Amino acid sequence: MRPVRRGPSPLSRDFDDYKDAKAELVSRLGPYCSYCERRIATGLEVEHIQPKSLAAYSALIGSWGNFLLACLNCNRTKRDKEVALAEFLLPDRDNTFAAYQYAADGKVTAGAGLTGRQRQMAQATLGLVGLDKPVEKFEDSNGKMVALDRVAQRMQVWGIAESAKVDVEASPGVEAVRRNVVRTALAEGYFSVWMTVFAGDAEMRERLVDGFSGTRESGCFAVGTAAVVQPAPNPDGLANGGKA
Repeated sequence: MRPVRRGPSPLSRDFDDYKDAKAELVSRLGPYCSYCERRIATGLEVEHIQPKSLAAYSALIGSWGNFLLACLNCNRTKRDKEVALAEFLLPDRDNTFAAYQYAADGKVTAGAGLTGRQRQMAQATLGLVGLDKPVEKFEDSNGKMVALDRVAQRMQVWGIAESAKVDVEASPGVEAVRRNVVRTALAEGYFSVWMTVFAGDAEMRERLVDGFSGTRESGCFAVGTAAVVQPAPNPDGLANGGKA
């Protein structure tokens, strides 16, 4: 889950229509779901951290600080669940990249280095948006797997990233190859998959951090090495930030 910085609101007041915040959010965070990390070319939704459907949070419907971006799957799974900020790890205030491990089989699990409390929060966040669901397997008439769900799509992008890594290793020092990897990563999404596959290549990780909008600004990756910074610096001083 890519940590991001949303930054200060572009308005001096709340948005009259929360949907009007979408363009600014995409500009700052990129066209990706803030939870599953998929690139969503169309249909990306303005996601309310605290649900707009609950009367207790009606005052936050147009609040910039309550917005992220979400795909239809993550948003519908989360629905109207209340989010106790101290109980979940959120990409706008915690180092959510450090909180999770990604594997070639598409699974996302709580990171090995977490404390027991952090592990509880990490697992709760996966459940909040359904990222702990098993893969839905489907094969077409030719026996080829079709990526219908988020797990299968992570598996698919993992394969693309592995292929890109082979290209980089086969072309040491070739700038064009490394630039092309970043372009492919931006086109496919799943920042954390790319960062995991290129775990041993600090230069590529630096390029990925810089390439995905809003990531460098989070302060969760050291400049020059892309080493993980823990806990998250939470530069905007968001409530209950820096838990991981």
